[in-house]
Amino acid sequence: MTQKKAPAIGGVVHVYQRYDPTQFPSPTKPPPDLVAPAFEHALAFGRYRELTEEELARAVELDPSQIDALGPSIEHLRKLLEERKQKILSTYESDTVQRRADEAVRQAAGQVRVPKPLRRLFRQAVRERQIYLLERLYFRLEDTSPAAGKLTALIARLADQYAMDELAARYEFTGHEALTIPRALEVKEELEQIDELLRQLEEAAKTARIGIIDLQKLSEFVSEQDMASLEEVRQQVENLLRELAERQGLQQDARGTFQLTPQAFKIFQGQLLQRIFSNLQAGRTGRHHGRIEGDGSVELPATRAYQFGDSLASMDLSSSIVNNLIRQPKATVRRLHPDDIEVHRTRNTPKCATAVIMDMSGSMRYDAQYINVKRMALALQGLITTEYPGDVLRFIEMYTFGKLCPPGEIINLLPKPVTLHDPWVRLRVDMSRDDITESQIHPHFTNIQHALRLARQNLVAVDTPNRQVVLITDGLPTAHFEESMLYLLYPPDPRTEEATLREGRLCRREGIVINVFLVPSWSQSPEDIRFAYRLAEATQGRVIFTAGRDLDRFVVWDYLDRKREILG
Repeated sequence: MTQKKAPAIGGVVHVYQRYDPTQFPSPTKPPPDLVAPAFEHALAFGRYRELTEEELARAVELDPSQIDALGPSIEHLRKLLEERKQKILSTYESDTVQRRADEAVRQAAGQVRVPKPLRRLFRQAVRERQIYLLERLYFRLEDTSPAAGKLTALIARLADQYAMDELAARYEFTGHEALTIPRALEVKEELEQIDELLRQLEEAAKTARIGIIDLQKLSEFVSEQDMASLEEVRQQVENLLRELAERQGLQQDARGTFQLTPQAFKIFQGQLLQRIFSNLQAGRTGRHHGRIEGDGSVELPATRAYQFGDSLASMDLSSSIVNNLIRQPKATVRRLHPDDIEVHRTRNTPKCATAVIMDMSGSMRYDAQYINVKRMALALQGLITTEYPGDVLRFIEMYTFGKLCPPGEIINLLPKPVTLHDPWVRLRVDMSRDDITESQIHPHFTNIQHALRLARQNLVAVDTPNRQVVLITDGLPTAHFEESMLYLLYPPDPRTEEATLREGRLCRREGIVINVFLVPSWSQSPEDIRFAYRLAEATQGRVIFTAGRDLDRFVVWDYLDRKREILG
């Protein structure tokens, strides 16, 4: 009995290589985020360093699958560099040049004649091959000493030996051609450049960051045709970035630099709030508060019986008519009685007025705390704009002076440069004089008193009992006003502290609470903390200690807690 053969399958069978169904890019994958890198750049440098296409390309991670020919081009270049590296390693050997470098050190050491008191240190330096000991020895010799020049030559030979040892340890040479020391230094530099280019190509293949590749160095190793292919890919990446930037609110000017638009601000603030609220735990501070019933702008589904004084604008018309029909089912003429009327319950959303004082004195450069302050300000503004549009928010930049800052200018704030380095400063100037301007005054001091006065003047005019100041600083005040006389006092003086506390008590008299957010600083002392407590206690406020990176989260959460206390 013969077995029938299975029918042959017709058609063409395609075999797809390098295809992973689980890694196939989704058509709904969100586009790369260009707004966050642009804002991080602006937070760090303000308007003083513009964001170019090259810098944006370095900062943004793209999906390589979106770039035609990216993979093949980079893979081809990588193979060329690998072949160049392998050819060098298979040509030379490193043992001979190490021996030559060691012998050069011995010969250079034999020519040095140091004074007798220094010979022991010299022998130790040569025996242990320690450059830092030779440098100590050099500084103990006189410049006119004959040994000084010989010692410099010895240090140079020892540096060559270090380089030869590093070359042999880092790369595995398999060839037979001996290297001279000058040629070995050239080979070392070439191999290190190849390794760096390979690293750049590997990262570019993953993130499509063509901007990180040093094209000038790469052109020394590959042909003009290969460079032209890579240039086409780079242009494709730039076109994609330009298109994505326009969609996300980054506007390019005639010079090719990117400007932040209101759309970009809204996106970035949304990202900040999403990050902040993603850290909220169940049952902790949130965006939903207990209701307060009364007249308000937000109507709730529930209703209640009408009471004298209620606004008829909140009347539930359908329920009121039904009540009238039930009470007078046979009436031919309908007249609403007060007992028929039902009104919607409403949620009261009281207004809150807040002034945020942002320390931009010279010390805020430490650990880039000024960036955390600006990120916090943008997050708080985004919260109030979206969740509490009826609230009042003012921003005040604090340095030697206090100055109102429009929200659109927050991104450009930078800590003031330190222009006076004396350890003891006692200065005063009459700011009422016509020949004195702010630009003539050292800007890096901390004038909390003037900032509080400006905050008080702005908050007292707001028609709400809920007023607060959020003071973000890293230490004690070092400047204050007495009438028109400005005092700059460092180290901090009790006179400045008393003037600041006096302003705090004036805030309390106007019903303004001061909450102090104390960020860490290299110069912070227990006295800084005690002053913050005294200022907060003067207005029944609080002191909150926070790492700078968590400042935005703590300020936003504290604002929500404050709103909940008002509502509750």
